[in-house]
Amino acid sequence: MLDQFEPGSKVSAVKPVLEGLRDGLTPLARRILEKRGRRSTPPVWLDREFPMRIQRRFNKALLHDMGFDLEAGRLDESAHPFTQGLFSGDVRLTTRYSEHDWLTAVFSTLHEGGHGLYEQGLPEEDWGTPLAEAVSLSVHESQSRFWENRVGRSRPYWERYLLVAKEHFGVALEGVTVEDVLTQVTAVKPSFIRVESDEVTYNLHIVLRFELEEAIFSGALEVGGIAEAWNAGMEKLLGIRPGSDAEGFLQDVHWSCGLYGYFPTYAMGNLYAAQIAATIERETGSLDAKIRKGEFAPIREWLRDRIHRHGREIPGPELLRRATGGDLKPEYFLKYLEGKYL
Repeated sequence: MLDQFEPGSKVSAVKPVLEGLRDGLTPLARRILEKRGRRSTPPVWLDREFPMRIQRRFNKALLHDMGFDLEAGRLDESAHPFTQGLFSGDVRLTTRYSEHDWLTAVFSTLHEGGHGLYEQGLPEEDWGTPLAEAVSLSVHESQSRFWENRVGRSRPYWERYLLVAKEHFGVALEGVTVEDVLTQVTAVKPSFIRVESDEVTYNLHIVLRFELEEAIFSGALEVGGIAEAWNAGMEKLLGIRPGSDAEGFLQDVHWSCGLYGYFPTYAMGNLYAAQIAATIERETGSLDAKIRKGEFAPIREWLRDRIHRHGREIPGPELLRRATGGDLKPEYFLKYLEGKYL
């Protein structure tokens, strides 16, 4: 089942990676929460309005700067953001706007923009064949997570783009500082809902799903025991216990759709992104310096050369080895979180 979404991968290869992630991330998340506290601070712009017409213009500017070709793609709106690549010359993204929280669209746009850059970078000469398709869901997710989290949730990004945002939104962002934005974009608080989770605790949701899937298919867990196993797992990993199955194991549609083996790709995408980011920095110099200057072309071209242009020619694990010089390891992601949040 994993092979449907991560071609060539086996549980025997993925399991040690996710177990290493769990063993390192669980205590690290606790340390971060102890240091930063569990309270969330309402944004200073909570009661201000951000007209959608201005948000549309601002988010297209963000896409343009990261290198997404708006002549070969477009940005629209949907209830749930997604990317659809018809071929490299027609890649369509969607985002979601909130008139009182301008950051909602920013991060869905950066996320989908990462997917979109991958689609636009696939080999056009092979269009119509499997070679011009993304190699796996985790590699695809690595591209979106790289731009959303490593770039978009960084201090250098907002040292640059808060000024751009103020040019667009004017009085709505009057008095807002870089610290105000960072308070929101790097907030850490355990959540019952996976898609609302921060980048520190998100992967613990995935680890729990993986462990339950393995238990279900090995026969160690009966279907009737999933709810209690989920609640106990949340309490163990995140220190919170769902009050209902709606905010527990039924929150995602994947299982009811039969998409078993899908969840690991989310965590692997985050791990791929961290390992890729560390390699880009090692080979091209400081990522933060490039982000602060808005110099995204060297980053984009590295990704295009090492990841995008190969399509499905090289299996995901081998593609990562060639790109970064090693197999997938959780240490890169854990080091990134520790440096950023501690």
